[in-house]
Amino acid sequence: MTATETAPEPERATLDKAASENFPVAPFFLPRAWRDDLMAVYGFARLVDDIGDGDLAPGGADARLLGVSAADAEDRLVLLDAFEADLRRVFEGTPLHPLLRRLQPTVRRRGLTPEPFLGLIAANRQDQLVTRYESYDDLLAYCELSANPVGRLVLGVTGTSTPERVRLSDAICTALQIVEHLQDVTEDLGRDRIYLPAEDMKRFHVQEADLGEKTGGASVRALVAYEAQRARDLLNEGAPLVGSVHGRLKLLLAGFVAGGRAAIHAIAAAEYDVLPGPPKPGKVQLLREAGVILRGEG
Repeated sequence: MTATETAPEPERATLDKAASENFPVAPFFLPRAWRDDLMAVYGFARLVDDIGDGDLAPGGADARLLGVSAADAEDRLVLLDAFEADLRRVFEGTPLHPLLRRLQPTVRRRGLTPEPFLGLIAANRQDQLVTRYESYDDLLAYCELSANPVGRLVLGVTGTSTPERVRLSDAICTALQIVEHLQDVTEDLGRDRIYLPAEDMKRFHVQEADLGEKTGGASVRALVAYEAQRARDLLNEGAPLVGSVHGRLKLLLAGFVAGGRAAIHAIAAAEYDVLPGPPKPGKVQLLREAGVILRGEG
C-alpha cells in the first residue's frame, strides 16, 4: 500500500498529483525512508502551489484546517499567510494541517531548515502580485524562489548537500521550471500570468494577444524554441550532478534531468506549438533520456 493510499483526505488529493509531474517524485526503487520523506516534501510543495494557483480541492477543507475563516477562504494571500504560520509550527510546535504534520518528522530527522520552504511560499505570494517578467534575469530570480528550493530539499533529505551540488541542482531545477512554463503558456495566460520574458517577446515580435490564439504562429514558435534551448543548456549545465552521487540517488537525479529533456523533446516534436495544450513526454522517451544520462553520454 502506498503513502497516498494510506493518507486521509484532503492529503490524498494533493499527494495523488505526484503522478502527473514531469519527473519522478519518490519512485519505488528508493529506500522507504527516503520515499516517505520526499513525499512529505512534495506534499508541502504541491499544496503551496495549489494555494497560489487557486487549485485547492472544493469545499474549503484546507482553509478550515489552516484556521482561515469561510469569508477569507478564497483569498490566496490570506491562505498563504496562514500556511506560513503553520510552517513555522513545524519548527516550533504542532502544525494544524495534516500535510505539515506529516512534514514535521522529516524536518527533524533530516535537519531541514525553514529557508527553502519559505522560498516556495514567497514564490506563490509573488504570483499574486507579479504577473509579467521583463527580463530573463527577472525570471531566474523568480525560479530561485519557485524551483531551486525543491532540489535543495532533495539534497537535504538524502544527506548529500554540498555547495557544488547545490549549484548544479539549481541549474536543473530552474530548467525544469522554465520547461513547465513553456508547457503551460495557455494555462498560465488563463490566470493572467506570462512567464515568457517581455524583452524576449519583443525580440521575437510576439504580442500578448498572440499567446491567446488556438495555435502558435511562427513568431510564437520561434520564441518557445529559444526559451527551450535555454532550458536545455541549463539541464546540460546541471547534469554533472548525476555523476557526483551513487546508487539509487543517481537513478533519481537522472530521472529529474531525463524528465526535463524528454519534456523539451516533446515540445520540439510539437514543432514548438504549445498553445493547443501542454506537450507531454512519453515513457519511452523518458527512459531513453535516462539511459543516455546514466551511461554518461550526455
